[in-house]
Amino acid sequence: MPGNDVILVVDTIHATYNHAITALHGVSFELRRGEILALLGANGAGKSTTLKAVSNLLPAERGQINAGAIRFEGSDVTRRKPGDLVRAGLVQVLEGRHCFKSLTVEENLVSGGIGRSGRRAEINQDLERIYGFFPRLAEKRRTLAGLTSGGEQQMTAIG
Repeated sequence: MPGNDVILVVDTIHATYNHAITALHGVSFELRRGEILALLGANGAGKSTTLKAVSNLLPAERGQINAGAIRFEGSDVTRRKPGDLVRAGLVQVLEGRHCFKSLTVEENLVSGGIGRSGRRAEINQDLERIYGFFPRLAEKRRTLAGLTSGGEQQMTAIG
């Protein structure tokens, strides 16, 4: 049973592209720990824009949040940099199993951390944490990602 603690709040956000095209108007929802939330709607309804707003990827597409707030684990993250959101644990994983098929599962997981500061011990800790979430990846750590199932590739991309 999902917990009762709210981890993500999208509170009446309004967003535009190019300061002119209204993309979101008053979108609100809450996500509780352990819940799965689906955004449903027709093409152009704002599903992808909502996710980009949550992960602060709108500016990369000339978009901006004009009103409202986004809170993650109690903190306002509306204007935080995408990298800061990732470090806090708020990550958008794109569909399509984005991983390097010629690298092993573990090499893919480690490559996702390139550019961050971290010693090998910290990287190993991160790997063990990921393997705790996805035990199947621990079994496949030495397997080329291209030889794993679609679900395993998506887990690798999430990790």
